[in-house]
Parts: sequence; C-alpha cells; structure tokens
Amino acid sequence: MSAISLPARCDRATVETLLPEFVAAMGAPLSVDGSQVTHVSQALLQLLVSARRSTEGVAIDPSPALRDAASLTGLTHELFEEARA
Repeated sequence: MSAISLPARCDRATVETLLPEFVAAMGAPLSVDGSQVTHVSQALLQLLVSARRSTEGVAIDPSPALRDAASLTGLTHELFEEARA
C-alpha cells in the first residue's frame, strides 16, 4: 500500500507538487494522511475526489479542517465513506 502525507497548507501550489505522487500511486491501494491539514483549497478537494474516483482502495484520514471543508462542499460521502457507488 502506498502512503501520501499531506502538509498543513494544501493550496494550489502544494497540490501541483503532490500530483506526481498521486499519479505514481494509481492502480494500487493508497492511504492519504490528511490529519495535519489546516488549510484546504478547492484544488486539494478536486485532487482527492479524482483519486477516489480513479482508483479503488483510496483511504483518507482527514483532519478536522479537511472534514469541515468536505462537509461544506457536500463531499463527505465521496471522500470518506468506505463503500462508493
């Protein structure tokens, strides 16, 4: 299982640097440690949704800020529920 740790500040520039790691991890189970995230950008949410939709077995451990951002945008189920339709 691959693992990616997200930094506290996940703005667009940070997401651009994380993208190659996510691409390299495609096709295998992936654990995303988002427990330290305090700043959530739209780009991060898009990256996480894309990862979850593109590969089975992507598990995200969210920080309170990441969970709040997902809730505000209606993405809680999409990002954090184990079984996806």
